[in-house]
Formats: sequence, structure tokens, C-alpha cells
Amino acid sequence: MDKAKDMHEIDIEMVEMTLDVVKYAINRITNTNPELGKPKKEEELRELVGETITGTGIGGEKAFAMFKEVFVKATVPIDHPRHLAFVPAAPTRAAIMFDLVTSASSIHGAYWMEGAGGIFCENEAMKWLVSLTGMPAPAFGVFTSGGTAANLSAMVAAREKWRRHPQNQNKKGLMVTSIGAHSSIKAMAKVIDVDVLLIETEDAISGDSLSQKISGLSAQERARVFAVVATGGTTNAGIIDDLDGIATVCEKEQLWFHVDAAYGGGALAAPSVRSLFKGIERADSVTIDPHKWLFSPYDCGAVIYKNPEEAKEAHAQEGSYLEIFKDEGAHGFNPSDYQIQLTRRLRGLPLWFSLATHGTEKYAWAVEQGISLANAAGRFISEHPLLELVRPPSLSCVLFRRVGWSADAYRNWTYDNHNAGFALVTPTKWKTSEGYETVARFCFINPDTTHKDITDILKSME
Repeated sequence: MDKAKDMHEIDIEMVEMTLDVVKYAINRITNTNPELGKPKKEEELRELVGETITGTGIGGEKAFAMFKEVFVKATVPIDHPRHLAFVPAAPTRAAIMFDLVTSASSIHGAYWMEGAGGIFCENEAMKWLVSLTGMPAPAFGVFTSGGTAANLSAMVAAREKWRRHPQNQNKKGLMVTSIGAHSSIKAMAKVIDVDVLLIETEDAISGDSLSQKISGLSAQERARVFAVVATGGTTNAGIIDDLDGIATVCEKEQLWFHVDAAYGGGALAAPSVRSLFKGIERADSVTIDPHKWLFSPYDCGAVIYKNPEEAKEAHAQEGSYLEIFKDEGAHGFNPSDYQIQLTRRLRGLPLWFSLATHGTEKYAWAVEQGISLANAAGRFISEHPLLELVRPPSLSCVLFRRVGWSADAYRNWTYDNHNAGFALVTPTKWKTSEGYETVARFCFINPDTTHKDITDILKSME
């Protein structure tokens, strides 16, 4: 059998399928109210499709039909207007389309020598992100796979700077954050083998509470502290720490000040809440996820450094086959020098294209819509006899309770709405003086969500 000929025939088949693929993509991109899929058990999917990877292949037409008819229906579209769980996303149609272009262009985004044009575009989008933070020159950053990789990259840079002092080389580092910080903070602390000191509050960390926590440490413990991680919009409740007060403490104590604004950083584009982030411009590093509230497709995070050279010292990789990238003839900005990943796709390109298409003013409007929806939900909840706000809406997050409901009731309500294809809204937990309480939570990202969507979901709790 002529294997080369067989592969060539498959290529022709794929070309013939192009119109079907393009038609599907266009329909999906233009559909602002897609079907809310629901997961199936693995054995259910296996029964529906059988084996998909075989020695001779099942053919592209059959594989694509499986995807359309089975697999995609077992997923939840993150941009569904009634997907208000976790931190959803709502990539612009321009960004989704350009994600296709990015993949088709097959550009390696690690080094300027290979990806100069694409990296230039990414850097244009990055300049805008840096301008939102107000961080002064030479602040700059790179796009990552998400907030976890961005936080990890920042903390590696912080730890390496701390370890460059001889007295710290044999110490295990200690960083300070709050119990409201994102789960990735604790996870990446394990990766870099440092300990985490928690301030026991889900509300905003103040400069005073941080100062008290540090002053209560023993001399030995204080010598291990190298960084403070504040949050610019907690994932659970949208709470913003006292960034200005924390910056003052970090400067006094000579600690690296990192702001995890993976979710909330998008709100920097919204004039109505920009003042809440006062102090972020004093950070040593900042995480923002464009795939959350800046309308990019997954996966696109970003890390910004006050002094990029400190990050380069920690992350630049060495290798004989990499030396050419440092040659003067290959001169340019190399994103791989500033974060943990060497191989990388051009994650910032869809954001660049969407910004270039729509303009930054439209972005500000879209972010303001999420804030407005949260405030509207807060009003509807306050007016409802069976519902109570847990706390006032913050950014685009709303925590509320259904009077008389148990944890099981919230869980059953979630599954009932999801199985009906109506909405995906999940419960969370909130710490009170009596322990953790199960409550309901909205997170608004999609500007296509309507007031009727909100009231219909609240009605389902009656």
C-alpha cells in the first residue's frame, strides 16, 4: 500500500471538508445564544461513538460529524449568556476568528527570530494592558497560558531575586496572602517549594492587617518572607485588597509585591471602578487574564513586571541550540525569557486583533456592562422576599442566599437548571463567624446577558 498516496488522499478529503468546517465555525461565531450543553459520563460517550482512534482512521468526515453531533453537545459554551458560574468568558467574534488565523499561521511565539511580526502585535496589546495598570516604564510583560502560569512566573522571579542574597540561599521562602486568594497561589507555592502564610479573612486585606501579621512573626520566620500576594478582585466575591496600603508595607519591609488580578484586572478598563485599584501601579508584578474579562479565547493570561530584567534573570533559558536567538542578527523581544514556558503559541494575537477591530472604548463599555449587570442583580435580589444578599455586589460578582436552603438544595438547583439546558449557576462557600455557609453566586462577564436572564434564574429558586 502506498502510504504517501493514502495521506495525500486524506489531505484532499480535508480540503473538501473545508466548507463544512467554515460553515460550522461561522454559525458558532455568530450564535449569541448557543445551546447549553451538559456533560455525559465517559461510558455514555463511548457507547455513542465507539473507538475514534484506529489503525486505519475513521475519516475526517465521520470524525467531524461526531464532534458536531455528540462531543460539542457534551460541553458547556463559556459564552452562553446564562453561564454565570466560576469565571465565565465571552470572547469577541473578532478574537475567535483570529484564533483560527493564529493557529493556521503556525508561528512559534517564543523568540523574535521566528515570530517577529506576531510578537510585535502581541506587544502592542501588552502596551495597552500595562497602560491600564499605570505601572511606570520600563514595566512590561508577556502572555501566558493563564493566571496560574502568570502567578507562577511572577513568584519564581520574586523567589530568585530573594535567593540572590547569600543569606537566603539555604532558606525555604515564605509568602503572605489571604484565604480569599485564588487556589493557584497555594498550588504554585508547592511547585516552587515555598510556604504560605494566610491572613484569615475573605474580605480585603488592609495595609494594617498585613503589617500586624508580619510583626507577629518570629525573627526566623520574618527572615523567610520574600513576597506578598494581594488580589485585585477575588474570584469568589470580586473583593479588591487595599493595594495602596499593602504597597506601602511591602516597600518598607522590602518585599516583592504581586497583585493577582487574573479575574478583576479587566475592570481596570472601566472608569467607574478604576479608583478601587489604587496602588496597583506600585506592584512588582501583576497578573491579568484576557481570557476572563477582556474577551479573548482560552487560553490567554498575562504577567507584567515592574522591572522585566529581574524576570529575565530568573527565566531566560540556556542551551547550545538556543544561542542563535541571542545573536545580534536575531535581535528583538523574546517572550520565553520572561515566563516559565519556552514553547508558546501567540496567545496575545486574538486580543490584539479584537482591540484593533473594536477599539479600547468598546472594551471599556463591555466591562462596564458586567458591572452594571451585577448591580442590577443586587437590586433584584434585595427586592425578592426569598432572597438575601450575602454582601454588596463587587465588580461583577454577586453572592446571595436563598432563605431556608441547605447545601443540598443549592446543589440540586444547580443540576436541575443545567440538565434542563437553562442555565449554569453554581454555589460557593462564604466564611462567616459561625463557619462556612453555602450560598449562590453570579459572575457576569458576557455583555449579552440580559435582565430577563437574571430574573428568570432567580425565579427558578422560588
